[in-house]
Amino acid sequence: MGIRKKALILNYGAGNTASLKYALERLDAEVIISDQAKAVEGSDVLFIPGVGAAKQAMDQIKQKELSSVILNYKKPVLGICLGMQLLCRHSEEGDVGTLDVFPDQVNLFKEDINVPHLGWNKITFEDHQLFNEIPQESHFYFVHSYKVGKSDYSLAYCEYGAKFTAVLQKDNFFGCQFHPEKSDKYGQQFLANFLKL
Repeated sequence: MGIRKKALILNYGAGNTASLKYALERLDAEVIISDQAKAVEGSDVLFIPGVGAAKQAMDQIKQKELSSVILNYKKPVLGICLGMQLLCRHSEEGDVGTLDVFPDQVNLFKEDINVPHLGWNKITFEDHQLFNEIPQESHFYFVHSYKVGKSDYSLAYCEYGAKFTAVLQKDNFFGCQFHPEKSDKYGQQFLANFLKL
């Protein structure tokens, strides 16, 4: 399943970089972890990982002057978990304006359910090459307290209390609310499919 791509994992101080790096290296990608604009521009694909809080993450992105670097990137971009939420318009977490690739609001789960949404849950998805060789209603690993509801840009949904977006796509920008690097064989297949875009 080797895919020789130069994959840049954006280092902005809020990320699950180690396990993502290992998952990509298993696919034969050349992985760089950096916050340097030149390194980003020289890569084939860009990953925005995310574990942490939206306001602190946006503070780091602004401090490192990475907003325009991300927004001007013309090759495939994948935001993971918090990384997906940062690609939206605004997050209720810290009441912060985010990168506004997707015109969507990120909100706390309001349903009478436990948060965070933690563990394995199934997704349903539209026909797209991101899901090649992944069966409908496959399970992926989630850990999050905030969500994007229904969106015009949703490629996949999950249900926890109510239906929410599991995958977003607009042009070359993609986001997944789950952690593919922690989602066993179908997560690995999802990453492989992304690297092939």
